Amino acid sequence: MSSPAEHPSQEPPAAGGGPTKKKDRTHLLYVSVIVAVVLGIIIGFIAPDFAQQLKPLGTAFIGLIKMMIAPVIFCTIVLGVGSIAKAATVGKVGGLALGYFIIMSTFALAIGLVVGNIIQPGAGLDLGATDFEAEAGEEEAAGTVGFLLSIIPTTLFSALTAGSILQTLFIALLVGFALQKMGPSGVPVLRGIGYLQTLVFRILVMIMWLAPIGAFGAIAAVVGETGLDAIISLGTLMIAFYITCALFIVVILGGLLKLVTGINIFKLMRYLAREYLLIVSTSSSEVALPRLIAKMEHLGVAKPVVGVTVPTGYSFNLDGTAIYLTMAALFVAEALGKPLQLGEQISLLVFMIIASKGAAGVTGAGLATLAGGLQSHRPDLVEGVGLIVGIDRFMSEARALTNFTGNAVATVLIGKWTQEMDPEQVDRVLAGADPFDETTMDEDHGYTGTEPVGTPGHPYKQHAH
Repeated sequence: MSSPAEHPSQEPPAAGGGPTKKKDRTHLLYVSVIVAVVLGIIIGFIAPDFAQQLKPLGTAFIGLIKMMIAPVIFCTIVLGVGSIAKAATVGKVGGLALGYFIIMSTFALAIGLVVGNIIQPGAGLDLGATDFEAEAGEEEAAGTVGFLLSIIPTTLFSALTAGSILQTLFIALLVGFALQKMGPSGVPVLRGIGYLQTLVFRILVMIMWLAPIGAFGAIAAVVGETGLDAIISLGTLMIAFYITCALFIVVILGGLLKLVTGINIFKLMRYLAREYLLIVSTSSSEVALPRLIAKMEHLGVAKPVVGVTVPTGYSFNLDGTAIYLTMAALFVAEALGKPLQLGEQISLLVFMIIASKGAAGVTGAGLATLAGGLQSHRPDLVEGVGLIVGIDRFMSEARALTNFTGNAVATVLIGKWTQEMDPEQVDRVLAGADPFDETTMDEDHGYTGTEPVGTPGHPYKQHAH
């Protein structure tokens, strides 16, 4: 995921006409979370009884995240539906790109489920059930018919306040499709929702500055209760996630790229080496968006293909985020001693296929989507998201790198499938015979980072990691 100060598109232009430069405090938050996790582990070991009393700190932080689930899901899904319609209107390129993105992200979600079931990193912790109790009427909603009827909210706006994520998703889809049918007259509404999304993200960024406190309380309480087992389980999840992302890039993306185009994935990654360093230093693939557009054009992919595929992919082709969401959900369920049954896992996968498109690249949005998925299926597991807070930042680089690589590969594949790529230029560039000219980054490549969310020229939302 990206981090707080990584969204220049949300800043007003400076007096001189250029974007306002804000000091990047990303690393301060990153270091603070690391320090908080270390302190939490130490407190958990030396004073386990006291550490367990710190659990409300983590619970309060998760409460703030839960508060943001409905607005995040609503805004991003509404704008996402509009983005799909816009991308599809460009014809073959848009339709092919969207089809590929949906298939690949679903495949990534499935991989996360398979790996999570194999390694079961949370098994053995058995932190016990939370204090969740079924609300009145939930038992009546049992069964397929009752479940389907429960998706329909009492009123149009109650879906945003009732706490039912499936109701929020249902209304967001209705609003999104309605705005499509409105045509040009719906553009002002979409723009308004875009600005509302910016406000929601700004609030979420403010909340995420409390992540060190939440991580400290959650980790301290878990270590105080389980000791070394918690550290081993969290470490296992992190290592498994990194390995899964690496294998996904090399085997799945690399194999597909070689099969379709004959290009070696490592040559493409070497060509994008500077972008990888930029992503690692900021934990965000969004900062490399303009550079990816420029480099894909220089590689030999036609500009119209790049202009459609890259921005759309940044919103819909989130392989790293997809793997993370399903693996994290299984970890939480296992850690709480309430593993998800196969039917629940499949249902969760279907939900995540849609909701992951709203896992926008603001710190905390991924946590909000994860919490939303659990709340929609197993509300008793939502509090367990606090276990992930402490290590979420450690996994952000892998998510960002996987998402970025997935979009680079997708652009080359779409260029090949549409015959809008120059193979000779690709060979020259990857062989180092035609190096990328950094001065071209001063040119307009379709996205300057200054357009407000929801306006033409800006990908419909901030991008997920």
